[in-house]
Amino acid sequence: MAGEPAGQVSASVYETARLVSLAPWLTGHADRVSFLLSSQRPDGGWGPPGEYALVPTLSATEALLTVARTAPQEELLAAADRGLRTLTGWLAAVRTVPDTPAIDLIVPALVESINTQLSQSEALPGLRQWPARALLGLPTGMDGRRLAAVRGLIASGGRVPQKLLHALEVVGDLARQAPGVEPPPSGIVGASPAATAAWLGGPGGAANHPASRAYLESVVTRHGGLAPCATPITAFERSWVVSTLTRAGLRVPASPELVRSLTADLTADGTPTGPGLPADADTTSVTMYALTALGAPADLECLWRYETPQGFCTWPGEDGFSLTTNAHVLDAFTQHVAARPHTSTRYPVAVRRLVDALQARQQADGSWQDRWHASPYYATMCCTLALADAAEPSAASALVRAARWVAASQRVDGSWGRWGGTLEETAYAIQVLVAVGRNLPGAGPALSRGRAYLEQHSAEAGPALWHDKDLYRPTTIVRAAVLAARHVAERVSTGHGQRHLSGSRM
Repeated sequence: MAGEPAGQVSASVYETARLVSLAPWLTGHADRVSFLLSSQRPDGGWGPPGEYALVPTLSATEALLTVARTAPQEELLAAADRGLRTLTGWLAAVRTVPDTPAIDLIVPALVESINTQLSQSEALPGLRQWPARALLGLPTGMDGRRLAAVRGLIASGGRVPQKLLHALEVVGDLARQAPGVEPPPSGIVGASPAATAAWLGGPGGAANHPASRAYLESVVTRHGGLAPCATPITAFERSWVVSTLTRAGLRVPASPELVRSLTADLTADGTPTGPGLPADADTTSVTMYALTALGAPADLECLWRYETPQGFCTWPGEDGFSLTTNAHVLDAFTQHVAARPHTSTRYPVAVRRLVDALQARQQADGSWQDRWHASPYYATMCCTLALADAAEPSAASALVRAARWVAASQRVDGSWGRWGGTLEETAYAIQVLVAVGRNLPGAGPALSRGRAYLEQHSAEAGPALWHDKDLYRPTTIVRAAVLAARHVAERVSTGHGQRHLSGSRM
């Protein structure tokens, strides 16, 4: 982590395609276009399976159409044509879209841009078979009203809320030097390459704002010309890695640099995932947990600003409810109460509330699912470990159901996974079984098979499963989860101790 201070995160089809459309002047443009052409699937789409392919396919198709307008090459037009045909079928059939950030802004914006280009198809001779009457529609239940409201706000010159900056590119030309947007000295807008490029607006804006241009150049250099949805992710990456490893019983040296990096952006509101984003309860609570594990505890008072009647929001005004955010707040509060038995009664009362909130949202099969990750194994691990550490007797049956679901869903090759077996999801499943499922019939052989899978497939990177504008993989965080799972599974296999996850009392 010290060698990669911005954090390690996979590149995004969505974000890379936005740079193709918004910043053809940026170093590596030809590489980004080649990436889009080479990464198109045989079915004409881009990206992950199922509904998660919608956003990257819209973005890639729009980008190729944009390039083809100035350089109408047969290869570009053929790929765009395949994307359009795929999108026509998907958009007519889709009934639900994934709960990914800003999807209700991104999809209408991209559909509008594609339709504008299709209505001017005389500039694209290879697409004359797409008359105006064949324009793309929006998925059922989605409209452009929120996008129109955001555009109206930016057009008025009003100050743009921080949480909107991450997807500033959706407003098109209105983003160019928008007066309501004030980048920090780093020049980063919304921790997003696409948002930063949209704000610059072109090579002239880049020349006038060297810090923003330097940020974009550094991003594409680090990622071989491509771009992730969010970078830097320093505090996010380091807090998750420290928490994951220490919870598994692995020692993490509390270097001054590591502690400073976790506290650098900590304010009375908490800490954000990246520069230009608002502070959030998820990153803040995991950071608090990590700092305490390092022997440098911070004041948890800032977390109370996120309390709601239902539990804790990720940020004020959040649309929806995040189970993993609430699990992480429960982690921080449980850790706080354990270290300070005479703390304010407010904390143990909140622990009981959070235990109840997580149990109430458990699926009938024993799993949990959340808005920040595509896999139920991540949410199930987060909720299970938080409930196990809280040690509330009322949660015992929920933990048994979770362990049974994990045990029953193991694949023949010893792995676990939503779409197929993966290292990451297998690591989450193993941690659940070690924490609360070791007494289940067959748990020992299941753990042995899972451990063998981790060892045999250790060189595989695995798919992107984390929610942002596109799915992404926080590489170091996933590696830490696999390392933690291997460690606790090994301890079980050698019979070392009863508490294999720090804090676990189940």
